[in-house]
Amino acid sequence: MNGSLHQIEVEDRWTLIELLRDHLELTGSKIGCNRGECGSCTVLVDGEPVYSCSTLAVWADGQDVLTVEGLEKDGQLSVLQQAFMEHNAPQCGFCTSGQLMSATALLEENPEPTVDEVRHALAGNLCRCSNYNAIVEAVMDASRTGDA
Repeated sequence: MNGSLHQIEVEDRWTLIELLRDHLELTGSKIGCNRGECGSCTVLVDGEPVYSCSTLAVWADGQDVLTVEGLEKDGQLSVLQQAFMEHNAPQCGFCTSGQLMSATALLEENPEPTVDEVRHALAGNLCRCSNYNAIVEAVMDASRTGDA
């Protein structure tokens, strides 16, 4: 998780979000719908965004898992996180970690996306505050800045 090796015995029924929040105390990822529909629990597994509420923890064995806590480096926000702040993208903040993780995956794969590509990449993340335009603007700003 986030560049550190963790060895923990998990029960077969645990989801990845349960492991992260309840056993590793990584609470940045949120449990929204708990059905794999809202995206607030999105984390990256080997660079791919996944809903951690519908991913079994045992499936993460040997995989590289990145959570929102892993985006900052040496106490510094990532370019993407900073862009979210500057564009007031986090309203209530509940969806923010999932939005950040999906956007991180997009920018890793495509450092210069179009607005439509950003919208498509974030389509699986619901924002209850309907702050989609600010979120898209933040991702676009981070892509122009580079090093998201």
